[in-house]
Amino acid sequence: MDKTDKTNAMRLLDGKKIAYESFSYPAEITDGMQVAAQLGEDARAVFKTLVTVSERGAHFVFCVPVCATLDCKRAAKAAGVKSIAMIRQKELEPLTGYVHGGCSPVGMKKRFPTFLDESARTLEAIYVSAGKTGRQMRLSPAALASFVGASFAPLTARDPASEGGE
Repeated sequence: MDKTDKTNAMRLLDGKKIAYESFSYPAEITDGMQVAAQLGEDARAVFKTLVTVSERGAHFVFCVPVCATLDCKRAAKAAGVKSIAMIRQKELEPLTGYVHGGCSPVGMKKRFPTFLDESARTLEAIYVSAGKTGRQMRLSPAALASFVGASFAPLTARDPASEGGE
C-alpha cells in the first residue's frame, strides 16, 4: 500500500509496529451490516465505534459488533457512570476528528476511555474503521485494546431468547 493511501489510524499502528490488514469498499456504504457484506465477513467480527457522553459530560468510546446494539445500561456500568447517551452526530467530528461512518477507535483527537465488547475476546481478529469512510482495518482485538487502552466488557443488548435464570 502506498504511504499516501494510509489513514492516520494506520500510520499510528505502523509507528508502534502493530500488525493489521487494510480493506477498502465503496465510501458511500456507511451501514455496518452492508460493510460486513462488502468485506465478506461475519457481522460479529466487524465492529462499529460509538461515542457517548455521560450525565456529567464525560465522553466514552464503545466498540460493538455491527449486528448488535449498545446497551446503554451495561455501557454505563462498564464506564463506572450513572448513565450514558450517544453524542449527536454533529458533535462527532469536532470531538474526535472523524466523520460518521469513518470513526475509528484509533487516532481520535483526544484519548477517551474505550471499551470493546467482550465478544471480541473470542475472535482472532476484528475489523474496525481505519478512520475514513470506505476503509477498514483487521487486527487482533488484544493488540487494539492494548494500543487504545481499552477494557473488555459486556456491552450489547442481550438476546431475550438466551435469557434464563441468571
